[in-house]
Amino acid sequence: MANTQNVTEFIFLGLSSNQLVQKVCFVIFLLLYVAIVLGNFLIVLTVMSSRSLGSPMYFFLSYLSFVEICYASTTAPRLISDLLAERKAISLRGCMTQIFFFHLLGVAEIFLLTVMAYDRYVAICKPLHYTAVVSRLVCRRLLAASWLGGFLHSTVQIVITVQLPFCGPNVIDHYFCDLHPLFKLACTDTSVEGVVVLANSGLISVLSFLLLVSSYVVILLSLRNHSAEGRRKALSTCASHLTVVILFFGPAIFLYMRPASTFTEDKLVAVFYTVVTPMLNPIIYTLRNAEMKIAMRRLWGKKVNSGVE
Repeated sequence: MANTQNVTEFIFLGLSSNQLVQKVCFVIFLLLYVAIVLGNFLIVLTVMSSRSLGSPMYFFLSYLSFVEICYASTTAPRLISDLLAERKAISLRGCMTQIFFFHLLGVAEIFLLTVMAYDRYVAICKPLHYTAVVSRLVCRRLLAASWLGGFLHSTVQIVITVQLPFCGPNVIDHYFCDLHPLFKLACTDTSVEGVVVLANSGLISVLSFLLLVSSYVVILLSLRNHSAEGRRKALSTCASHLTVVILFFGPAIFLYMRPASTFTEDKLVAVFYTVVTPMLNPIIYTLRNAEMKIAMRRLWGKKVNSGVE
């Protein structure tokens, strides 16, 4: 095994080998990525600039949008550039780096969504204690815990992967480096590593999803004691968050809660949660949130007026 680590780069097969399809995909994904960056950046800018959006919910929402930009940036730029490249290559070190940040940001987002559900639970079920329980200090600690959880998870994944020997072939049937496609290229049995990934990634996704669903069941039951206006506002906020949760967790659970496979559908599912979902999040939160729309109009009005002056 001493001479088996002779692979220095990997070649992606990408989404399609058809030149016309690649050019069409280049335009589509370029527009999607621009929408991701601009849409989520607009949310961050709006929350930072508006005094009316100073509650913990918008604090977490701004960081969720920041994570979405970083998360999409781990895969989308390379996907876009590779669509016009004849040879889609990535170095071994670059592949490991992509895996690390992809899982770091992905799990940080999972924990951040869970924290946002906790924030909504306290705000709706324990409104009198909300400011004391979810203080600014608590918000920062919960945010730090989300990043720490993502870092620990990603460290475990990368420690497992860097020890695998790769002696060829070096062709990855995907458009970015992920664990299951990479395990298939290792010159050793990776069944144990597959179980660890299943326990690490899969269980985090499933347990977090179950916790989120349970919290929203409790929230919905508690809304029976609220006024009609209170129910309407709470349901609007919770529906936005729950929609984002389903869009993010559904594909993740599909990919990581089963053994590695060669399904072509895996690429399409991966496209959905790496590119499509980060673009939909700002649309979902802004269209269903009256306070966010008002704050954006005010921000846009200030920019227009300052430009005229």
